Amino acid sequence: MSFVGTEKYITNNELLLAVNAAITLEKPLLIKGEPGTGKTMLAEEIAASLGMEFIQWNIKSTTKAQQGLYDYDAVSRLRDSQLGDDKVNNIANYIVKGKLWNAFDSDKRCVLLIDEIDKADIEFPNDLLQELDRMEFYVYETNQLIKAKHRPIIIITSNNEKELPDAFLRRCFFHYIKFPTKVEMEQIIAVHHPHVKQDLLAHTLEVFFDLREVQGLKKKPSTSELIDWLKLLVADDVAQDVLINKKSDIIPLFGALLKNEQDVSLLEKIAFISRRNRQ
Repeated sequence: MSFVGTEKYITNNELLLAVNAAITLEKPLLIKGEPGTGKTMLAEEIAASLGMEFIQWNIKSTTKAQQGLYDYDAVSRLRDSQLGDDKVNNIANYIVKGKLWNAFDSDKRCVLLIDEIDKADIEFPNDLLQELDRMEFYVYETNQLIKAKHRPIIIITSNNEKELPDAFLRRCFFHYIKFPTKVEMEQIIAVHHPHVKQDLLAHTLEVFFDLREVQGLKKKPSTSELIDWLKLLVADDVAQDVLINKKSDIIPLFGALLKNEQDVSLLEKIAFISRRNRQ
């Protein structure tokens, strides 16, 4: 069993090697990279390529590791007891399975995505060490040991918002997705906009990569933002004309690329300086 990529997801040899190494070692694959570089989509495409069920656990700042295992709904049980419902006699009726339990309970091997693990509390990764190592956990309310029927392929993504514990890192296979080159970006765009005009594509990529090199940007535009920007340009002939014929120092429809006022202000200053230098 190996991942060879899909038509929807452009990859390179290094990423393919990382995915297949993690599968072979049966270790979680920890993927880092800039936001918008396709970390989440990678897990989806691995599942599609291998014909596996895809289970996604989106991590938030308030997410606790226990929620990935199960939740005991004590409030519902109390309410039902007050109403005289007979099902209160079986505590299992109030155990809500989490994403890890669903993955462990799957009749076939599946792909489990733990998305943006760095958003959670610093103790979150450590709280999952045993479960990810042994592929089992204990449900104390029902005295059950839940063991994985088939070891899932686990993909963990991080945007590097905080450092992950060493004990957790030792249990993962790590890969950093580098930002695509111009050639790789052309291949990615060909998947999303196969009929885009070559002159528009050339100017779009030139402006996009020049913008990413601007010193002082708080947030560099990502691959997903480039795809959105190009979609807007394809639908707007006026914006295309402005871009291709350089009729303005301001990038048309820049709101698809820049996402905060500091970067917009910086772009406007650069445009002003450019106009002054030509006078």
